[in-house]
Amino acid sequence: MKNQYRVHAALFVVALIYAANYSLSKDVMPRYMGPFGIVTLRILGALLFFTLAKRVAAPGDQIRGRADTVRSILCGICGIGVNQLLFFAGLNWTSPISASLLQTIAPIVVVLASAVLLHEKITGSRLLGILVGAGGAAALILSRPAQAAIYPHATLGNLCILANATVFGLYLVLVQPLMRKYHAFTVLARIFLVGALIAVPVGWRDALAADYAHFPVKIWAEIIYMIVFLTIMAYLLNNWALKFASPALLGVYIYLQPVLAVLIAVALGKDALTWDKAGQAVLIFVGVWLVSRKPKGAPAPVAPLEVVQD
Repeated sequence: MKNQYRVHAALFVVALIYAANYSLSKDVMPRYMGPFGIVTLRILGALLFFTLAKRVAAPGDQIRGRADTVRSILCGICGIGVNQLLFFAGLNWTSPISASLLQTIAPIVVVLASAVLLHEKITGSRLLGILVGAGGAAALILSRPAQAAIYPHATLGNLCILANATVFGLYLVLVQPLMRKYHAFTVLARIFLVGALIAVPVGWRDALAADYAHFPVKIWAEIIYMIVFLTIMAYLLNNWALKFASPALLGVYIYLQPVLAVLIAVALGKDALTWDKAGQAVLIFVGVWLVSRKPKGAPAPVAPLEVVQD
């Protein structure tokens, strides 16, 4: 029972960490640092941590074979490099609430990617969910935001967030075999290395151009938050919780993240919840719920991945 409470606590903290980032990032970019500079600092910080952790926890573990090497490179591209560049570019241009809602499209992408890569069957219920969720996402992307003067490039930002959710959903499908075969730190160190090779050449100018000497304490705290909590702690807590959490429980916390993001954004005055956004959110949530339902007669899901060893 105590372990069950710890799982819920871990998943809630992860959802809260991600939800808060939608608003806190707005304080940093673009005034103090460009979005790609944030990505550079975040990936380099995580790369350093996971490389050292891998040396301590699994010094002899190595990704071997051409197939696994190619898969790890694709994971680094989709899950770290391209994913983070698209996310922070999109969040820089759109509102926190729109970004958080579009992020929930990822489970739909997982189902589509699983159908193509793993030949999993798409049922009628899931097909309906894909169409409903896509309709909600399309309405959100094409709608004119209430704060059009604040976010003049909101449509482009929403498209970047949708692309981010798409490549991240593909990453979730690609990374599963690696997480089952190797230690989590081995996989994370490799994919963050690949991500750094993509993101650093794009973002190093933003990172160097920042006037660090004149950063207020609040901005330093938010940058540290994005490196330590958003990247390192969120990955560790999520990986630990996956050993014990059921798919249904994970689905609940997928819905919780945008709810928390809305509450935080409204409380901090970073965004406003309108009836249009509420309706679009309902369409997306219903679509994700339909897609996440287990088909009748489907075999029991694979045991949760043991991605972090005790």
